[in-house]
Amino acid sequence: MQTHTLAAYAAIAALSIVSPGPSILLSLRNGASFGARSVLWSAFGNISGVFCLSAAAILGLGVLLKSSAILFAVVKVLGALYLFYIGVKQLFNKTSAIAYESSADATSTPPVPRKLYMEAFFTAVTNPKAVLFFTALFPQFVSSQDPLAPQFFTLTGIFMALSYTTHLSYALLASRARNLLLKPLFAKWMNRIVGSVFIGFGTLLLALRRPAA
Repeated sequence: MQTHTLAAYAAIAALSIVSPGPSILLSLRNGASFGARSVLWSAFGNISGVFCLSAAAILGLGVLLKSSAILFAVVKVLGALYLFYIGVKQLFNKTSAIAYESSADATSTPPVPRKLYMEAFFTAVTNPKAVLFFTALFPQFVSSQDPLAPQFFTLTGIFMALSYTTHLSYALLASRARNLLLKPLFAKWMNRIVGSVFIGFGTLLLALRRPAA
């Protein structure tokens, strides 16, 4: 693949990745709660989900989502319900929306890596919008004259690397601002804001229309 093609793809991917979304909010929460190092696991869960969605798009799931109203609706509802679950959980949380516990030394007791990984993985993989994004993006940069597999791994690898770096950067920022983020009054409003944002993302996901075949 040509350098200018990869550069254009990387620029578009970066714009998509840095835009705040459910996965970014998880990284901010984990970074503030347990330090940036904990996001090594949740960011890995995120890019694992990204890889699955990318592979699904290449294998044709994106086409199925575009053509099958039932399949699209099922995937969309599952994703929205998961976002609603996280949002409602945060709205009724009596501690900080970005912390699992309120002790002053919360950064020393993060959840097990598996929990951090799976939460981020399911947040990423239950988003049909991402599948449609890959389905729309890949054809613009994949050459039919060259083998598909190397192009898939190159494009997906770029997206995963950018995503991983972005999540760690957000987590580092949140860990530096942890003292502010965990203040009781600030935490109270963060509960409301983060919970509402997740519910809003779920609502937007439900409003996502199936593209015309």
